[in-house]
Amino acid sequence: MNIPDRIKEFVRTYKIRNKTKTDWEEPLIAFANAHDFLFLKLKTVISEKHSLPTELLKDAETVFSYFVPFKKEIALSNIKGENCSKEWAIAYIETNKLIVDLNEFLSKELEKQNFKSVILPPTHNFDETKLISDWSHKHIAFIAGLGKFGLHQMLITERGCCGRLGSLVTSAKIEPTKRPQKEFCLYKYDKTCKKCVENCIFDALKIDAFDRFRCYRVCLSNAELFSELGLADVCGKCVSVGPCSFNDPVK
Repeated sequence: MNIPDRIKEFVRTYKIRNKTKTDWEEPLIAFANAHDFLFLKLKTVISEKHSLPTELLKDAETVFSYFVPFKKEIALSNIKGENCSKEWAIAYIETNKLIVDLNEFLSKELEKQNFKSVILPPTHNFDETKLISDWSHKHIAFIAGLGKFGLHQMLITERGCCGRLGSLVTSAKIEPTKRPQKEFCLYKYDKTCKKCVENCIFDALKIDAFDRFRCYRVCLSNAELFSELGLADVCGKCVSVGPCSFNDPVK
């Protein structure tokens, strides 16, 4: 089974099959060795409660990680105002559903090949007191080689950072993706950009600090504003819009 092609086809046809308002660019896919030492490091970097692939699936060999980019129009809609745009809120909700459906599809396809898998939720798998996840998709994506972290603490891929990340643990053994060496964040590259800090009008993001609690309060205010759409506890102002939004990679 060609995993990348199946994922790309699933995303490409999802809008038509499910009549979504959101449309997406072609996803990026990467693979991590489930026994990579960096997974164990997450126990220290994030939380001792952060799961290892082998804690989720005893026979784990590979972790799939993928990035589903939004169309540019969605990110551009999120520039103005204090609240996130309605388009951004809808994209967040519909992409979370896409990730759930995609993981279920992949799991069934893997099962046909006699491989086991564990499906991970796209979000809301965190401690609401400490705001720490037990499975961080952005850190998983980093380990898999999908990109590198920016000043805004979001993962920047070759397609930028305006989109959603998903992952799945499986017993199928697939060659790991090489992690990129170059920086995708201009601030980390040569200190020439702080657009994400400037975009965060709520002062949650600074050059040398990030207040996750203030950020989450903003997300909850957006969730209340768009409650009729579903659960849209999201903001996205820091990534809308700057050089890393759609990304011209630093060479």
